[in-house]
Amino acid sequence: MSKILVVEDSKTQRELIANLLKNNQFEVMTAKNGVEALSQAEVQHPDLAILDIVMPEMNGYELCRKLRDNPETWNINIIICSTKSTSVDRHWGFRQGANAYISKPFVPEDLVDTVKELLKIA
Repeated sequence: MSKILVVEDSKTQRELIANLLKNNQFEVMTAKNGVEALSQAEVQHPDLAILDIVMPEMNGYELCRKLRDNPETWNINIIICSTKSTSVDRHWGFRQGANAYISKPFVPEDLVDTVKELLKIA
């Protein structure tokens, strides 16, 4: 079973995404900010992380860079899922190392399909 780390400061959004993934047979871990997520990723080694951008302590762009720069976490698939949805935001997300960028509000099936695509699940 693939492990997914959901990083979202909004409890409502964090639970919504986590429940969506659990209902699709994924093992889910959650973090409410980038600092918490970084330490979890180093210990739990998720297969994929879904990152919000606007968070306290460490934003999603910075978290994405730190995950890519760390030998323990560089190979985690990363989806940015954010209300920041301009072409500049998307470009910057990919420049930081994201594999995919989904704008909020999102269609639940689109998020699940993107997760499955990145994890190469049929």
